[in-house]
Amino acid sequence: MEVLSVIHGGEVRAGVFADPVRRRGHTLTEWSAPSGFATPRPVEEYDAVFVFGGSMHADQDDEHSWLRDEDALIRRLLELETPLFGVCLGGQLLAKATDTWIGPAARPEIGWFPLELTDEAADDPLFAELPRSFDAFQWHYYAFEVPDGAVELARNDVCSQAFRLGELAWAVQFHPEVTLAQVEGWIDDPDDPCPDPGRLRAETRQRIGAWNDLGRAMADSFVEVAERVRV
Repeated sequence: MEVLSVIHGGEVRAGVFADPVRRRGHTLTEWSAPSGFATPRPVEEYDAVFVFGGSMHADQDDEHSWLRDEDALIRRLLELETPLFGVCLGGQLLAKATDTWIGPAARPEIGWFPLELTDEAADDPLFAELPRSFDAFQWHYYAFEVPDGAVELARNDVCSQAFRLGELAWAVQFHPEVTLAQVEGWIDDPDDPCPDPGRLRAETRQRIGAWNDLGRAMADSFVEVAERVRV
């Protein structure tokens, strides 16, 4: 399969999501949405797509005009019923492409925060094997509402944390893809300071191994769904 990885910055990339894609023998191609260039292949030729995070917000079309093009891309992917997995900004852009509210969260979540799966998650291909509750790594200021007709899969007291739209599109607000190197790069970014960098660094170093196992499992399940669709 041809899998597209849509990125919005050098420090927000596929991370551990790349592992199951390549282990299963598929090609993962990275494309920078802000680059202004077209996707390496026509969108119709991709078998699955990941859309990752970024420092910009999903409603900043006036500041980042390329967001309009990415919105059109995601809408086209939904029309094609291409398996799609949006993470953080990517999840917000998926909600936006369905004309669903996105905007500032009740409060930012930067670090490890608890969430709960919904009852509907028990039958979901990506969430069924996850713990019913767990601490998730987060780094976001915005949130999304669940689109009409979608199934909410996880939430916490700040916002909805995950949904599935139809049978082939997922959005998560947390970051299951991140590696330790990615997190430490974010912690060290002077343009987006976190409240307690020393504590977050230490906590992440302790938690990241189990978190990466969860992330690989989610990505593996997503790729398996795409394989079934594209057979």
